[in-house]
Amino acid sequence: MTTIGLIGSGYIGSTVARLAVAAGHDVVLSNSRGPETLRDLVDELGPKARAGTSADAAEAGDIVVVTVPLKAYRDVPAGPLAGKVVIDTNNYYPERDGRIAELEDGSTTTGELLQRHLGDALVVKGFNNIFFAHLASLGRPAGAADRTALPIAGDDPAAKQAAVEFLDSIGYDAVDIGPLAENWRTQRDTPVYATPYGAFDDPKGTPADARTIRDAVAAATAS
Repeated sequence: MTTIGLIGSGYIGSTVARLAVAAGHDVVLSNSRGPETLRDLVDELGPKARAGTSADAAEAGDIVVVTVPLKAYRDVPAGPLAGKVVIDTNNYYPERDGRIAELEDGSTTTGELLQRHLGDALVVKGFNNIFFAHLASLGRPAGAADRTALPIAGDDPAAKQAAVEFLDSIGYDAVDIGPLAENWRTQRDTPVYATPYGAFDDPKGTPADARTIRDAVAAATAS
Protein backbone atom coordinates (compact mmCIF):
# COMPACT_ATOMS: atom_id res chain seq x y z
CA MET A 1 0.00 0.00 0.00
CA THR A 2 0.99 3.63 -0.56
CA THR A 3 2.23 5.96 2.16
CA ILE A 4 0.32 9.22 2.18
CA GLY A 5 2.05 12.29 3.53
CA LEU A 6 -0.15 15.11 4.78
CA ILE A 7 1.13 18.66 4.97
CA GLY A 8 -1.71 20.16 6.95
CA SER A 9 -4.02 18.09 9.14
CA GLY A 10 -7.13 20.23 9.51
CA TYR A 11 -10.63 19.23 8.46
CA ILE A 12 -9.73 18.00 4.97
CA GLY A 13 -6.32 16.64 5.92
CA SER A 14 -7.60 14.63 8.87
CA THR A 15 -10.52 13.33 6.81
CA VAL A 16 -8.19 12.18 4.02
CA ALA A 17 -6.00 10.54 6.66
CA ARG A 18 -8.94 8.61 8.12
CA LEU A 19 -10.06 7.45 4.68
CA ALA A 20 -6.50 6.47 3.74
CA VAL A 21 -5.94 4.41 6.89
CA ALA A 22 -9.31 2.71 6.43
CA ALA A 23 -8.19 1.77 2.91
CA GLY A 24 -4.96 0.24 4.22
CA HIS A 25 -2.51 3.06 3.53
CA ASP A 26 0.08 4.34 5.98
CA VAL A 27 -0.07 8.06 6.76
CA VAL A 28 2.42 10.61 8.01
CA LEU A 29 0.70 13.69 9.41
CA SER A 30 2.06 17.18 9.92
CA ASN A 31 0.84 20.67 10.69
CA SER A 32 2.25 24.09 11.45
CA ARG A 33 2.04 23.63 15.22
CA GLY A 34 4.28 20.58 15.63
CA PRO A 35 3.92 16.78 15.78
CA GLU A 36 3.00 16.75 19.47
CA THR A 37 -0.29 18.53 18.67
CA LEU A 38 -1.34 15.58 16.51
CA ARG A 39 -1.06 12.96 19.24
CA ASP A 40 -4.82 12.47 19.65
CA LEU A 41 -5.37 12.05 15.91
CA VAL A 42 -2.49 9.58 15.63
CA ASP A 43 -3.87 7.61 18.57
CA GLU A 44 -7.28 7.54 16.90
CA LEU A 45 -5.84 6.35 13.59
CA GLY A 46 -3.71 3.62 15.13
CA PRO A 47 -0.46 1.95 14.10
CA LYS A 48 -0.65 2.95 10.44
CA ALA A 49 -0.28 6.63 11.36
CA ARG A 50 2.52 8.73 12.76
CA ALA A 51 3.17 12.45 13.11
CA GLY A 52 6.19 14.45 12.00
CA THR A 53 7.24 17.73 10.50
CA SER A 54 6.13 18.87 7.07
CA ALA A 55 9.53 17.78 5.75
CA ASP A 56 8.98 14.34 7.32
CA ALA A 57 5.59 14.02 5.62
CA ALA A 58 7.05 15.19 2.31
CA GLU A 59 9.93 12.73 2.47
CA ALA A 60 7.86 9.75 3.61
CA GLY A 61 4.88 10.13 1.28
CA ASP A 62 4.58 8.31 -2.01
CA ILE A 63 1.71 10.74 -2.55
CA VAL A 64 1.65 13.96 -0.53
CA VAL A 65 -1.52 15.92 0.15
CA VAL A 66 -0.92 19.64 0.66
CA THR A 67 -3.86 21.03 2.59
CA VAL A 68 -2.70 24.30 4.14
CA PRO A 69 -4.30 27.73 3.74
CA LEU A 70 -3.31 29.20 0.40
CA LYS A 71 -1.53 32.09 2.11
CA ALA A 72 0.96 29.53 3.50
CA TYR A 73 1.76 27.74 0.24
CA ARG A 74 5.29 29.16 0.11
CA ASP A 75 6.04 27.36 3.41
CA VAL A 76 5.58 23.94 1.79
CA PRO A 77 9.05 22.35 1.49
CA ALA A 78 9.93 22.00 -2.18
CA GLY A 79 13.10 19.93 -1.99
CA PRO A 80 11.72 16.63 -0.62
CA LEU A 81 8.71 16.83 -2.97
CA ALA A 82 10.77 16.83 -6.18
CA GLY A 83 9.40 14.20 -8.54
CA LYS A 84 6.52 13.28 -6.21
CA VAL A 85 2.78 13.41 -6.80
CA VAL A 86 1.32 16.26 -4.74
CA ILE A 87 -2.45 16.58 -4.36
CA ASP A 88 -3.29 20.24 -3.74
CA THR A 89 -6.53 20.98 -1.90
CA ASN A 90 -6.11 24.78 -1.77
CA ASN A 91 -8.81 27.31 -2.51
CA TYR A 92 -8.45 31.07 -2.68
CA TYR A 93 -10.32 32.98 0.00
CA PRO A 94 -9.20 36.64 -0.13
CA GLU A 95 -10.62 37.38 3.30
CA ARG A 96 -8.22 34.78 4.73
CA ASP A 97 -5.35 34.75 2.24
CA GLY A 98 -5.15 38.41 1.26
CA ARG A 99 -5.56 39.64 -2.29
CA ILE A 100 -3.40 37.80 -4.84
CA ALA A 101 -3.30 39.79 -8.07
CA GLU A 102 -2.65 36.81 -10.35
CA LEU A 103 -5.73 35.05 -9.05
CA GLU A 104 -7.83 38.19 -9.11
CA ASP A 105 -7.10 38.79 -12.81
CA GLY A 106 -7.35 35.12 -13.78
CA SER A 107 -3.82 34.91 -15.15
CA THR A 108 -3.07 31.85 -13.05
CA THR A 109 -4.78 29.34 -10.75
CA THR A 110 -4.15 28.10 -7.24
CA GLY A 111 -2.75 24.83 -8.54
CA GLU A 112 -0.37 26.65 -10.85
CA LEU A 113 0.86 28.81 -7.96
CA LEU A 114 1.77 25.72 -5.94
CA GLN A 115 3.30 24.02 -8.99
CA ARG A 116 5.48 27.05 -9.63
CA HIS A 117 6.62 27.09 -6.00
CA LEU A 118 7.39 23.38 -5.90
CA GLY A 119 9.14 23.23 -9.26
CA ASP A 120 9.82 19.54 -9.91
CA ALA A 121 6.84 18.14 -7.98
CA LEU A 122 3.86 16.83 -9.95
CA VAL A 123 0.87 18.77 -8.70
CA VAL A 124 -2.69 17.50 -9.07
CA LYS A 125 -5.61 19.62 -7.85
CA GLY A 126 -8.09 17.58 -5.84
CA PHE A 127 -10.34 17.49 -2.74
CA ASN A 128 -10.87 21.26 -2.99
CA ASN A 129 -14.55 21.28 -3.96
CA ILE A 130 -16.12 19.06 -1.30
CA PHE A 131 -17.13 19.75 2.30
CA PHE A 132 -15.04 17.64 4.68
CA ALA A 133 -18.10 15.98 6.28
CA HIS A 134 -19.33 14.90 2.86
CA LEU A 135 -15.87 13.63 1.94
CA ALA A 136 -16.01 11.52 5.10
CA SER A 137 -19.46 10.10 4.37
CA LEU A 138 -19.83 9.68 0.59
CA GLY A 139 -17.11 7.12 -0.19
CA ARG A 140 -18.41 3.87 -1.70
CA PRO A 141 -16.84 0.65 -3.03
CA ALA A 142 -15.87 0.50 -6.69
CA GLY A 143 -18.88 -0.27 -8.86
CA ALA A 144 -21.46 0.95 -6.35
CA ALA A 145 -24.49 2.50 -8.02
CA ASP A 146 -24.27 5.56 -5.75
CA ARG A 147 -20.54 6.16 -6.04
CA THR A 148 -19.49 9.80 -5.92
CA ALA A 149 -16.91 11.48 -8.16
CA LEU A 150 -14.40 14.23 -7.46
CA PRO A 151 -12.77 16.46 -10.10
CA ILE A 152 -9.01 16.53 -10.55
CA ALA A 153 -6.73 18.70 -12.68
CA GLY A 154 -3.04 18.38 -13.45
CA ASP A 155 -0.36 18.75 -16.08
CA ASP A 156 1.26 15.30 -15.77
CA PRO A 157 -0.76 12.28 -16.98
CA ALA A 158 1.06 9.77 -14.76
CA ALA A 159 0.54 11.95 -11.69
CA LYS A 160 -3.15 12.23 -12.47
CA GLN A 161 -3.37 8.46 -12.84
CA ALA A 162 -1.76 8.03 -9.42
CA ALA A 163 -4.34 10.43 -7.98
CA VAL A 164 -7.16 8.53 -9.69
CA GLU A 165 -5.92 5.27 -8.16
CA PHE A 166 -5.67 6.82 -4.71
CA LEU A 167 -9.18 8.25 -4.96
CA ASP A 168 -10.45 4.87 -6.07
CA SER A 169 -8.84 3.21 -3.06
CA ILE A 170 -10.66 5.55 -0.64
CA GLY A 171 -14.03 5.19 -2.33
CA TYR A 172 -14.29 7.82 -5.07
CA ASP A 173 -14.33 8.06 -8.83
CA ALA A 174 -12.39 10.87 -10.50
CA VAL A 175 -13.30 13.27 -13.30
CA ASP A 176 -10.25 14.61 -15.13
CA ILE A 177 -10.98 18.23 -16.05
CA GLY A 178 -7.66 18.86 -17.80
CA PRO A 179 -4.51 20.82 -16.89
CA LEU A 180 -3.93 22.94 -13.81
CA ALA A 181 -4.92 25.99 -15.83
CA GLU A 182 -8.49 24.65 -15.74
CA ASN A 183 -8.70 24.24 -11.98
CA TRP A 184 -10.51 27.59 -11.69
CA ARG A 185 -13.56 25.57 -12.71
CA THR A 186 -13.62 23.83 -9.30
CA GLN A 187 -12.93 26.79 -7.04
CA ARG A 188 -15.23 28.59 -4.63
CA ASP A 189 -18.53 29.86 -6.09
CA THR A 190 -18.41 27.58 -9.14
CA PRO A 191 -21.25 25.11 -9.84
CA VAL A 192 -19.18 22.10 -8.77
CA TYR A 193 -18.04 23.66 -5.49
CA ALA A 194 -19.85 21.86 -2.64
CA THR A 195 -23.37 22.10 -4.16
CA PRO A 196 -23.52 18.71 -5.96
CA TYR A 197 -22.78 16.91 -2.69
CA GLY A 198 -25.67 18.39 -0.71
CA ALA A 199 -26.24 21.00 1.96
CA PHE A 200 -23.63 21.76 4.60
CA ASP A 201 -26.13 21.01 7.36
CA ASP A 202 -26.62 17.45 6.08
CA PRO A 203 -23.56 15.49 7.22
CA LYS A 204 -24.48 12.46 5.11
CA GLY A 205 -24.41 14.43 1.87
CA THR A 206 -25.80 13.51 -1.55
CA PRO A 207 -23.97 11.17 -3.93
CA ALA A 208 -22.87 12.87 -7.16
CA ASP A 209 -21.76 10.65 -10.01
CA ALA A 210 -19.20 11.40 -12.71
CA ARG A 211 -21.76 12.81 -15.15
CA THR A 212 -23.14 15.18 -12.52
CA ILE A 213 -19.65 16.43 -11.72
CA ARG A 214 -18.64 16.70 -15.37
CA ASP A 215 -21.74 18.75 -16.16
CA ALA A 216 -21.16 21.05 -13.17
CA VAL A 217 -17.54 21.62 -14.17
CA ALA A 218 -18.62 22.45 -17.73
CA ALA A 219 -21.13 24.99 -16.41
CA ALA A 220 -18.43 27.15 -14.79
CA THR A 221 -17.92 30.59 -16.31
CA ALA A 222 -14.88 32.82 -15.96
CA SER A 223 -15.57 35.96 -13.97
